[in-house]
Amino acid sequence: MNSAQILKDAEDRMEKALDVFRNDLKGLRTGRASPAMLDSLRVDYYGSPTPIKQIATVTTPDAQSIVIKAYQAADLKEIEKAIRSSDLGLAPNNDGKVIRLSVPTMSGDQRKKIVQQIKKQAESAKVSCRNIRRDANKHFDDAEKAKTMTEDERDKGKAKVQDLLKAYEGKIDALSTAKEKEVMEQ
Repeated sequence: MNSAQILKDAEDRMEKALDVFRNDLKGLRTGRASPAMLDSLRVDYYGSPTPIKQIATVTTPDAQSIVIKAYQAADLKEIEKAIRSSDLGLAPNNDGKVIRLSVPTMSGDQRKKIVQQIKKQAESAKVSCRNIRRDANKHFDDAEKAKTMTEDERDKGKAKVQDLLKAYEGKIDALSTAKEKEVMEQ
């Protein structure tokens, strides 16, 4: 691989790590109702785990409630079962046509726990990016040993990978800070 290919591969992989972190943040409870809270939830739909979005519409009529309307009324029981068995801590209210979820406001302790979880996830995403940097640096070292790259090219490539890492760590920090602020506001 040449320098441009190594950098492109590293950037693509760091972008994927950032996307995973973004999706993890969407699923966190913030005290405000959001359809994204249910994204990680899977419903047993004819024997296969299926995302709720594929079998129902999920709306938020106000900041404290979520309404789930199944495309087929028979699926409401399975959706209700999936919500009850999840770790969301929400009690579904099934009236036979829709499921209503009331999202209670969070206590200060719950908010602090979520902030700790955000920090752990952010650190995990940064570790993923650092591992990607390590792999890219190894590719540069291997290319230099194989005489397909000069020492100067290798060093420039490693510097670019380091800059890339700093940029992605900055993006992770920005997302983390924004989500922490959202969780802590009452």
